[in-house]
Amino acid sequence: QVQLVESGGDSVQAGGSLRLSCAVSRYVVSSGCMAWFRQAPGKEREGVATMSALGFTLYADSVKGRFTISRDSAKNTLHLQMNSLKPEDTAMSYCAANGRRIGNFCSWMDYDYWGQGTQVTVSS
Repeated sequence: QVQLVESGGDSVQAGGSLRLSCAVSRYVVSSGCMAWFRQAPGKEREGVATMSALGFTLYADSVKGRFTISRDSAKNTLHLQMNSLKPEDTAMSYCAANGRRIGNFCSWMDYDYWGQGTQVTVSS
C-alpha cells in the first residue's frame, strides 16, 4: 500500500526556517498531484502548496513568497521549504498524494493518500 512519512517538523522562533520532507513508497511523486496541507488547533485543514507531475506549483496566499514546494525524484520525496516563519504557521503539517488536477495545476481536492503529519510550532 502507498505510504507517506513526513519529517522535519520542529519548534522554531518567528523568522526562522524549516524544511519538511515526505518520503513516499508505492507511489511515484512525479507521476501525479502532490501537496502539503496543514491544520492548526481548532481550525479546519487548509492547503499550503501543490505540485503537478509537470512541475506546476500552487500556493496558498498566506505562504506565497515564503514557502517553496519541491520534489526529489531520485529519492521519491516531497519537500516544503518554509522561510520567514510566523506564529500563525503553527500547525500539524501533512503531505498528500494523487489529488485532482485542473488544467496545468493541482487543486486542493480529492487526495487519496495522506501521511501521519509532522508538527510545526513557531513562537513569537
